[in-house]
Amino acid sequence: MSAKGDTLRALMRASALPRLEAQMLWQHVLQVPRAWLISHDTDPLQGECIARYHALEQRRVRGEPMAYILGSREFMSHDFLVTPDVLIPRPDTEMLVEAAIHFVQERASRTGRDARVLDLGTGSGAIAISIALACPRASVVATDLSEAALSVARHNAARLGAQVQLLQGAWYDALPARSTHRSTHGSVPQSADFDLIVSNPPYIAAHDKHLRQGDVRFEPLQALTDGGDGLGDLRAIIGGAAVWLRPGGRLYLEHGWDQAQAVRDMLVLAGFADLVTIRDLAGVQRVSGGLYN
Repeated sequence: MSAKGDTLRALMRASALPRLEAQMLWQHVLQVPRAWLISHDTDPLQGECIARYHALEQRRVRGEPMAYILGSREFMSHDFLVTPDVLIPRPDTEMLVEAAIHFVQERASRTGRDARVLDLGTGSGAIAISIALACPRASVVATDLSEAALSVARHNAARLGAQVQLLQGAWYDALPARSTHRSTHGSVPQSADFDLIVSNPPYIAAHDKHLRQGDVRFEPLQALTDGGDGLGDLRAIIGGAAVWLRPGGRLYLEHGWDQAQAVRDMLVLAGFADLVTIRDLAGVQRVSGGLYN
């Protein structure tokens, strides 16, 4: 039962959260669109719904990310399940996906051949799945060290209808050594070379104060930092890419706001040419890559 005055309007006014966040939580609790909240804001609410809302509100007041509270986040116009086992997909990473999609589509138009794509450290699967949905003829493989993360990616791939092969292991170690390997979605062919490698690896330095601020405090630490200078995993991916990329293949990496030059230098040392750097929505150099000849 609800007490007198327990209407959505009254509860919204009393909420400790910004109005938009309170609305999002009420939409989640009541499973209704925002328009319904506006047109029914004087309806009495059931006590159990109020209790559920207050429990979620307290989680948000303590700083927990909305994506974990709601259990989902939109990315590339798709709704992805997210849990504390995976990073929350962010708009800046869409720059990486858009560059990958452009490369795959341009290559298919130019050569008439379908691309093989590798996503290293897939987490929720947002990058790999978005590429697979936009380029259904491409063969997409995704890896992650965490079985819990792969479980989330597996769920997202099935729910969104994306064909992605998922393999467990650290970076290239997850790939079969040029032999047929059974994966969660089938087998990887003996020739396991790729036309495109993409990754959003851990790139925050271990001493960076941002690891102790905002949403990042709740995200898996191993997906945020390499425990060192933030360049360790970027070095490993760039250093190993030549073994797995076909001639003419590309590598695209998301990196930190101040790491673009360091990443470009590593790409040059590893034999990459035709370097590019893409800025994010804030104008920050966020994605760098190159062509392997």
